[in-house]
Amino acid sequence: MLEAIQQFFQRTLVTSDEEEGPTLELATAALLCEVIRADYHNDQRELDALRSMLLRQFSIDEAAVDELMTIARQEVEHAVDHYQFVSLIKDSYSYAQRAELIRLMWQLAYADGELSPLEEHRIRRLADLLYVRHSDFIRAKLSVQETLDGSA
Repeated sequence: MLEAIQQFFQRTLVTSDEEEGPTLELATAALLCEVIRADYHNDQRELDALRSMLLRQFSIDEAAVDELMTIARQEVEHAVDHYQFVSLIKDSYSYAQRAELIRLMWQLAYADGELSPLEEHRIRRLADLLYVRHSDFIRAKLSVQETLDGSA
């Protein structure tokens, strides 16, 4: 009985916390979705790459990843700015994790086989907002390009 009451309070507290703002998973997925929608073209290869990234990044099952992607895409469509996502990530991720997130953004941008100037601009803006140094922004881009050149 006591355990059931504790579980109830944990569920209630988690629900009220989520209502106050996005989770870290949602914030990450939302910023990655920003890269996908930067060129105004939703390519299935980019969506598949995002799904794979989220499955690797977070310890959640496939159904939860699909739901996370749906919610993230809706949040990004209706968000006025990136503040709620960026501030949560800056507060929660180390510098290395933020730089890795930028590398993931580059992977998404190249997932459809081409990099649009709009995607590059969006990643640059997000890197600035996340306080990722320009040198690490460029290093991440080159790393992804080298990986793609090696696999081609």
